[in-house]
Amino acid sequence: MSRPSPDSTSRTPESRRRVAAEIWIVLGLSLGQSAVYAVLSLVVKLTNGGLRQSTASLNSSRADQQWLDLTLQVLSIAFALVPVALALYLLAGRPIGLDRRSPGRDTLVGCLLTVVIGIPGLGVYFAGRALGVTAEIVTAPDTVYWWTVVILVAAALQNGLLEEVVVVGYLFARLRDLGWSTWTIIVTGALLRGSYHLYQGFGQALGNVVMGLVFGYWYHRTGRVMPLVIAHTLLDVVAFVGYLALGDRLGLK
Repeated sequence: MSRPSPDSTSRTPESRRRVAAEIWIVLGLSLGQSAVYAVLSLVVKLTNGGLRQSTASLNSSRADQQWLDLTLQVLSIAFALVPVALALYLLAGRPIGLDRRSPGRDTLVGCLLTVVIGIPGLGVYFAGRALGVTAEIVTAPDTVYWWTVVILVAAALQNGLLEEVVVVGYLFARLRDLGWSTWTIIVTGALLRGSYHLYQGFGQALGNVVMGLVFGYWYHRTGRVMPLVIAHTLLDVVAFVGYLALGDRLGLK
């Protein structure tokens, strides 16, 4: 089980302000910024006919020329991982369980979490579409190249690393430094996770809040973020590549 840092109650007001400022900077460079744009995207959708008629596109093509599209896709993934590197750098010496110490167990737990979150998640999506509170989500580009699947898998891994390292591993450590209680941290991280998915609609935001509660509690109990990265990556691989392969058959395209 993960434990609070030993100096969480002995920090000076100045050091606490520095930790708070650091948190805002990291979030402002990553998922906090995404949350702001997600809220604005939701407002646009609600004022342009509502969510039932709206589309949320992920992994869209970035250029008409194949080589330029590939270059931009790779750069987008690489730059999105910079906040992950920053968070890990700032947490140097603070283990968050992002390692290969227990590959078999981490993979098994990751697969189990994928099933626990993924199957209800599909139900939430289709229910949200039926109720008109979720946009149609397009998870693959219209133009497909020989490298498209590789990029989709890389994008899934990027999402897993970014969200789980920053929202779970990093925030847990830093909010503990500020003396926050465990459940306050779990709920805050879950609400943040839901907020940057608001561009997909209320249904998906709520589903991601639930996912955040499950992931946050698991991390609290184990102190390992690796299974969460694996689960998140698998969920996105299924969503991205599955849409590409089965979208027409399932009537999703």
